[in-house]
Amino acid sequence: MIRIGLQIPNFTFPGVGAEDLFERVASIAVTAEQSGFDTVMVMDHFFQLPLLGPPEHEMFEAYTLLSAIAARTSRVLLGTLVTGVTYRHPSLLAKEVTALDVISKGRAFLGIGAAWFEQEHQALGFAFPPVKERMDRLEEAIQINRALFRDERVTFPGTYYQLEDAFNRPRPVRPGGPPIMVGGGGERRTLLLAAKYADLWNFPGSLAEATRKLEVLAEHCQAVGRDPSTINKTMLNSMILGRTMEEALTKRDALFRSRGMDPATIDPAVVDAVSSRMAIGDPDTVGERCEAILAAGLDGLTFNLPTDAHDLDSVAFAGEVLTGVMASHRR
Repeated sequence: MIRIGLQIPNFTFPGVGAEDLFERVASIAVTAEQSGFDTVMVMDHFFQLPLLGPPEHEMFEAYTLLSAIAARTSRVLLGTLVTGVTYRHPSLLAKEVTALDVISKGRAFLGIGAAWFEQEHQALGFAFPPVKERMDRLEEAIQINRALFRDERVTFPGTYYQLEDAFNRPRPVRPGGPPIMVGGGGERRTLLLAAKYADLWNFPGSLAEATRKLEVLAEHCQAVGRDPSTINKTMLNSMILGRTMEEALTKRDALFRSRGMDPATIDPAVVDAVSSRMAIGDPDTVGERCEAILAAGLDGLTFNLPTDAHDLDSVAFAGEVLTGVMASHRR
């Protein structure tokens, strides 16, 4: 399960052209593996997200990229954080995740959520149904993938998806199939789906939200007869790590400038809101933030590096710091 996860959400790197882009991404994944990360994740998007850059920035198709990374790594878990249910038929998704599991020799997981980026859907022609339908489709997709991972033949008479005598060959390498991560923090439906089906759960949020989300998840687990400790629980945050606090704040201010915000005049409330989902500082400060995340009841640390994920030394340094935090926490 995930203890130290690296999400790679950005593929627009200074001085790196298309012909060298995959090699840099592969080097990031290999460096992460060597420095202590146990999981490498990418987003399942086709346009860049608003808070990370303009939509026309580079974006790989997730499962093609993960399969290529699988051939370069040997230990890290690989998956999306998370696949949008609207982008693929569940049976196609099961085939893609199974292929990743076979290529990686049992290191795949399926991260899945209800999808939300409407601009991307409209531009590329994906249907974007109302949220209730997306949630209903999500539950059916999870059921179908579980069945195709585990059963020899699958018939599924769903409302939105129908399978008849379907099979999935080659079979997944991991016994029982790749674990399933439900992504999101919706308290009425998403956390209920996590309680019913998930091996892993992740939500992108602030530390202040974590206690409430964990309480709701535990309530849903009680309602369905599930021990919440059987779900690996993580929270996605960003990390801006410096060897000194001054270096970290310089990186943070550069990030604000790249988004068109002047650090000297930006509303302090905006800084606080952004910083609530970030670990910013030197190793001691970041370590304190990580300890607070674990003390809240989460099982692992999942970060992206919005300012310097392209820099291999920065990736290695982040892995070393997080490995030290987890070692100290276990003691």
